Amino acid sequence: MKNLAVAALFGLSLGLSGCVISVDGDGDYGHQSDWQDKEHKNRRHISKLQLDTGYEQIISRMGIAEFNEFYTKGNDTYQVLYYRTQRIDGDGVTTKDECTPLVFKNSALVGWGENAYNAISH
Repeated sequence: MKNLAVAALFGLSLGLSGCVISVDGDGDYGHQSDWQDKEHKNRRHISKLQLDTGYEQIISRMGIAEFNEFYTKGNDTYQVLYYRTQRIDGDGVTTKDECTPLVFKNSALVGWGENAYNAISH
């Protein structure tokens, strides 16, 4: 009888154990957060950038950008890729001010950051 009571108590305790799900401020389920991992990865890649790296090489390393713009000035083409690197609002929507722009001239990286973008946009 005693063994049966111990077994029942053990079984009951297993049945009462629960699972805790952590929800962060964006309503994302899971570990740290996908957006935090993505921002960290993008900052790490950006910190290793070198001028004159080709557009295709950057895309294969960093993946698809959050935003992509294309400009033509004279005979030159400019492409700007925006990668998320910082969180400003916890609204679940990525905006350009949460991204770092990578600037390509004729498919070669010529700079990154706001100063590089401002140099071609004015």
